[in-house]
Amino acid sequence: MAVTLAFEDANTKAEIPDLVWIEGGTFAMGSNDHYPEEAPAHPVKVDGFWIERTPVTNRKFMEFVKATGHVTVAEKMPDAADYPGAKTEMLRAGSLVFTMPKTVTGTDISQWWTFKFGATWRRPLGGLSDLRGKLDHPVVHVAFSDAKAYAAWAELELPTEAEWEFAARGGVDAEYAWGDDFMLGGRPMANTWQGVFPTTSTKPKGHERTSAVGAFPANGYGLHDMIGNVWEWTEDYWSTRHPEPAAHSCCIPSNPRGGHVDASYDARQPLIRIPRRVLKGGSHLCAPNYCRRYRPAARHAEPEDTSTSHVGFRCIKRRT
Repeated sequence: MAVTLAFEDANTKAEIPDLVWIEGGTFAMGSNDHYPEEAPAHPVKVDGFWIERTPVTNRKFMEFVKATGHVTVAEKMPDAADYPGAKTEMLRAGSLVFTMPKTVTGTDISQWWTFKFGATWRRPLGGLSDLRGKLDHPVVHVAFSDAKAYAAWAELELPTEAEWEFAARGGVDAEYAWGDDFMLGGRPMANTWQGVFPTTSTKPKGHERTSAVGAFPANGYGLHDMIGNVWEWTEDYWSTRHPEPAAHSCCIPSNPRGGHVDASYDARQPLIRIPRRVLKGGSHLCAPNYCRRYRPAARHAEPEDTSTSHVGFRCIKRRT
């Protein structure tokens, strides 16, 4: 169902179901202490905006599909022209699904990621899987264009990386969205991997993957699942690092849109020209021993055409 915003003036903090008003401000974006693509930390200013309280759920995405007839990228046959050198038998509709291996050798991710024909948002594990019991889980197996189509239908937009990170921090200047300790009193604060990734999960059986939105505590702005559960698409093109900090306070970037399409392609695959966008927030697969990206500053590159079982999105509304 499309969201219609109404407010009396530019400063009204409207009470809108599922949307939270975030007052703008200046913050230190990025980090100098972790992965190189997060550096350098640099001051950025963003204007106020509304943001969805949770990631878009299967229930909401189903409403969108019923209203529009949208067919996701994972449900379409790939165009061979976009994937020179690809094996013909692999050019079929499907998506990437995480499968826990019993053992692993080295760091080859194909040991736990499988491209499953028929895996879609409706059938998140492929095969005969379905959404029973998962209508309030984040929708997954959505490519960038799918997220954009939903946002347009809902009269919303995707956030920039700066907007997303500002909201994720929840007004807290700390390592995590809730403070400087990964767990509080031994309690997980987000749906991240528990155990040794990717072979051992200590979560209760049936809880190894996504969780219902709102199952973990909200951050200081009342937003759920900004960290963990699913990675979230942003509008920004990927860049291998942030720009250098402004030399003077008068030159702090305002509402930046990061990256550039010409620099966003994967240099390891020069024949495949699929732009990459920035993902934020980490997912239920992030673990202390692997991918410690369950922090607001963390970021990851994702090709626009790619969908997986751990990537979703949420939308925002900018003040006009």
